[in-house]
Amino acid sequence: MSNAQTALILGATGGVGREMALALARRGWRVRAMHRTGAEAVSALPQVEWVKGDAMVRADVVRAAQGVSLIVHGVNPPGYRNWRGLVRQMLDNTIAAAEATGARIFFPGTIYNYGPDAFPVLSEASPQHPITRKGALRVEMEQKLEAAAARGVRTLILRGGDFFGPHTGSSWFSQGMVKRGAQLASVTYPGRRGVGHAWAYLPDFAEAGARLVEADARLATFSAFHFAGHWFAEGREIAERARIVAGRPAAPIRTFPWMAMMALSPFVPLFREMAEMRYLWSQSIQLDNARLVGVIGAEPHTDTDTALRATLGAIGCLPTNEERTDDNLRAALLQTRTQ
Repeated sequence: MSNAQTALILGATGGVGREMALALARRGWRVRAMHRTGAEAVSALPQVEWVKGDAMVRADVVRAAQGVSLIVHGVNPPGYRNWRGLVRQMLDNTIAAAEATGARIFFPGTIYNYGPDAFPVLSEASPQHPITRKGALRVEMEQKLEAAAARGVRTLILRGGDFFGPHTGSSWFSQGMVKRGAQLASVTYPGRRGVGHAWAYLPDFAEAGARLVEADARLATFSAFHFAGHWFAEGREIAERARIVAGRPAAPIRTFPWMAMMALSPFVPLFREMAEMRYLWSQSIQLDNARLVGVIGAEPHTDTDTALRATLGAIGCLPTNEERTDDNLRAALLQTRTQ
């Protein structure tokens, strides 16, 4: 950019916030991030200016937003205790900061807003009839943003499928499909055979978001776009590619223990939230990105194996170089013996 602008990232230590900080910094933005202490985050994102503050305190958010033209609302409360109340308050604080400064809000959307009546292909005009509590909350949050837009608060929503990537944190991929911090021995896949699924590789998603932000003059006060990401017509393909990338092509692909999770969901909040999302794995869901492409051109897209390698490596599921060499030697010896 010829004249650098400043963005405030709320949730810069999370997946979307971190990747948006990196994408904007690469494009010449000044990036400011708010954190309760900032201490553990500074070394991870040295290109970011850290300011102390709490997303739950309106005055902190408004103060941190002074002089910015963009606020990235990438923050979520930890765990699920009083999640609904905390999420509402955080968003209200972001809206207040945008009203006070004139900044545009970037809000990462999900497919939770939609019920089965909108499947299998989701466009920005698809009806939003959620069938879960979290889905209803996402609809309510977007309605808050649309109401704020009617008062002049510029809002940009970019919606993607399930996130994966090297800094995703909490996700179906890193929490439900593979075991973080251990070499891949098996992959657990939540979906049924023959059902398609859409994934959003976070670095690509953030790059698309940054390009949209820079197309501000072409955007309406309230704009929503869909990010197609990595679409697998046979959803299990992502599990198959993961084991190949990890050098374990014969590793089993296991069925997700939905029944056990549902039985435990009354006692484990995380399980309850995951169990509610089962319907998203039982039907094919694809996002139509025609509107996005019409604004930014071709959607950023890292090839599947490269994206999975970065993801698996970051969460400690790939063997070390020494272990890879041992595996190659064993494979060569086995091949020699069978010749």
